[in-house]
Amino acid sequence: MKKILALIMSAIMMLSLVACGSGDSSTDGDVKTYKVGVAIYEFNDNFMTLYREELENYFASKETDTVKYDVQIVDGKTDMAEQTNQIRNFITQGVDVIICNLVQTSSADTIIDEVAEAGIPLVLVNREPLAYDAEGNPIDEAYEGIIDNDKVCYVGADARQSGTYQGEIVLSLADNGDLNGDGKVSYIMAIGDPENIDAQYRTEYSIKALTDAGVKVEKLAEDICNWQQTEGEEFVSSALAAHGDKIEVVFCNNDGMALGAAAAIQKAGRTVGKDIYLLGVDALTECIEMIGNGEMTGTVLNDHIGQSHTAVDVAIKLLAGEEIGDYYWVDYVKVDKDYVDAQ
Repeated sequence: MKKILALIMSAIMMLSLVACGSGDSSTDGDVKTYKVGVAIYEFNDNFMTLYREELENYFASKETDTVKYDVQIVDGKTDMAEQTNQIRNFITQGVDVIICNLVQTSSADTIIDEVAEAGIPLVLVNREPLAYDAEGNPIDEAYEGIIDNDKVCYVGADARQSGTYQGEIVLSLADNGDLNGDGKVSYIMAIGDPENIDAQYRTEYSIKALTDAGVKVEKLAEDICNWQQTEGEEFVSSALAAHGDKIEVVFCNNDGMALGAAAAIQKAGRTVGKDIYLLGVDALTECIEMIGNGEMTGTVLNDHIGQSHTAVDVAIKLLAGEEIGDYYWVDYVKVDKDYVDAQ
């Protein structure tokens, strides 16, 4: 009996050793897995949803037999304190590279300092970090002190271009946006996040394109809609009720708010292209379809594929110890009826 028990115990020990050996890292050969931490300002954002999904897919496409990427994506929920904690968790976990879509661009220097001190490469995306003066105002042409680390860079698009393109789409219309022929373009503006430089530039440069071309403008209303469709609809609905037919152009800092504006316009009995114009930014699929159907005047392609792919490519360069630049710019594209029809 003792011999039988001894044989059984011996067999169990052998099986245990085999089982342990089958999960040993040495069986993976020379495969290197990099940990990638990705912090997104908010998952509930149309554009950033496309961006993060493409980012994850592109990382997967870059995997080989010897290199893998363990990508962890977290939601900042539009809360800078939450995002800061998430970045600190990435640092504690010892990730190999961090990609960050900041909740607040004014916090860029703080995030850069903490990540740099940990020796982790950092790719800031989509929301441009700026230098700020003593009063907290962005210094438009000064980046010193923000991107001054050889392991830190920014990947994005120049929001001034997107605003300018919105204005140029209006200028390309037969009446230059002056539907009622009174000699000026009367508009309302749905603003994303006033702290976000993209919102600031799109608000400013869409109108600057008109005034630079000699077109007179009249701002009837503007409001902060936080990039959200529901808030865009509420604002535009209220503005239409207050100003009625005086509103000729509705500018929205993004397509999410433009979708809300379109719903408000329809409910008010107005018709895009006939008695009102509607502009957005992002070129979401539904908005491109609306432009083709005449339900929206135009948008600006914020190239989530080009930006996310560039972010991944730069992150991989950093992981390989290669030199990088400070800034990587991806151009916007004007999307109007002619553009859609040509596709």
